[in-house]
Amino acid sequence: MKELLAAVIFFTRLPLWRVCQLPAEAFKNVVPYWSYVGWLTGGIMALTYIAASVLFPMSIALILAILSRLLLTGALHEDGLADFCDGFGGGRDDRDRILAIMKDSHIGTYGVIGLIIYYMTCYMCLLEMPAWLVPAILIGGDAWSKFCSAQIINFLPYARKENEAKNKTVYDRMTVRLFCLSFIGGALPLLFLPVEMLPALVLPAITSALMILTMRRRIGGYTGDCCGATFLISELSFYAGTLIILQFSPVI
Repeated sequence: MKELLAAVIFFTRLPLWRVCQLPAEAFKNVVPYWSYVGWLTGGIMALTYIAASVLFPMSIALILAILSRLLLTGALHEDGLADFCDGFGGGRDDRDRILAIMKDSHIGTYGVIGLIIYYMTCYMCLLEMPAWLVPAILIGGDAWSKFCSAQIINFLPYARKENEAKNKTVYDRMTVRLFCLSFIGGALPLLFLPVEMLPALVLPAITSALMILTMRRRIGGYTGDCCGATFLISELSFYAGTLIILQFSPVI
């Protein structure tokens, strides 16, 4: 329970830290509970979309849904994506330079372009989906993509020293129990999806694997920014996979 609360505190801006004093050790195991935080963030997006759809067209409802998660997380993952694009785009094959750029709080050209392309693609993917399917896609895609992205800590070491981490925490690798727990958190929301959509789940897993391989080759590990970037790109691949299936399943 402490680790779950720590995960909510870490991955959102909910002020639970004011009422829950948790030991520092609890934050070393927040990543396995990341998929459960996806229930909250994806659920807020879905509820916002449903509520906004009553008053606005789908295009506006989607913007408000995306905005709701931004406000809930404080753009935590988007900051990671921007830093990742800047580091891997501008650092070439120099490991130390890539890490130095990602640690810089300023955003560069690659980061701006990365965020623009990400949001354009994300928005257009969701806009092309049937309106009734969007809430299930938002919840399922969020939780499942966070489970897939969480595997980064099982396959890579932390790329910096612990005292150089932005949050001064290096995550522990998952035990078998925590892996199973994380999988359940990522898989349960998928029950809201039509069975025909399940093949789309392969793409976030493949995307996360490719991201992990890229990080291993370029910097020999991962950082917190890499986690955020992997999640958003994996989630985007889930949206893309869903659209591909819809193209060949008109009945849905």
